[in-house]
Amino acid sequence: MIIKNAVYVKSSATISQCPEHQRPEYAFIGRSNVGKSSLINMLTGNKKLAKTSATPGKTLLINHFKINNDWYLVDLPGYGFAKRSKTERTKLEQMISGYILQRENLTNLFVLIDCRHEPQLIDLEFMQWLGESGVPFSIVFTKADKLSKAALTTSVNAYLTRLAEDWEPLPPHFITSAETRQGRDDLLSYIEEINKEITQS
Repeated sequence: MIIKNAVYVKSSATISQCPEHQRPEYAFIGRSNVGKSSLINMLTGNKKLAKTSATPGKTLLINHFKINNDWYLVDLPGYGFAKRSKTERTKLEQMISGYILQRENLTNLFVLIDCRHEPQLIDLEFMQWLGESGVPFSIVFTKADKLSKAALTTSVNAYLTRLAEDWEPLPPHFITSAETRQGRDDLLSYIEEINKEITQS
């Protein structure tokens, strides 16, 4: 897939405020500081599309971007919120769960995982909730450039082995780097294939 244009459309605080359309939506989510904005900018080829920040947990709204006038990329707030009050955390959790469970346009949710870390309980529980809720999702390992090739293979395999304890078959997964653009073609091809299936159905 070639990204010809990627346009910011709207930021929404609730699902009722999200844009009305009939196109598929692919949402991205992960813990704070997982590299979500950098990955989105790498995928779209626009370094300024999603706002990156040195401070984790900056995305506080549901952000819609229209891609090629064909589908929407959705940037969701992270979970495991950094330095938020209980009231703010509850509000964000309700916003995220509302979108994930109620948004009919949601076609696939990409769950971002920092490949440098061992499996975190918060990620495993989140994916378990997605499975129980029947939400289609894929795993995107980020920051692959931060590890050697051997260490990357070991880390990803360890993660998949842990997931295999709960999942059969395993969710689709991708290995990416915003710095080297690794995984970009694989991810966009995956989205393109799903879009073709939707068009043909």
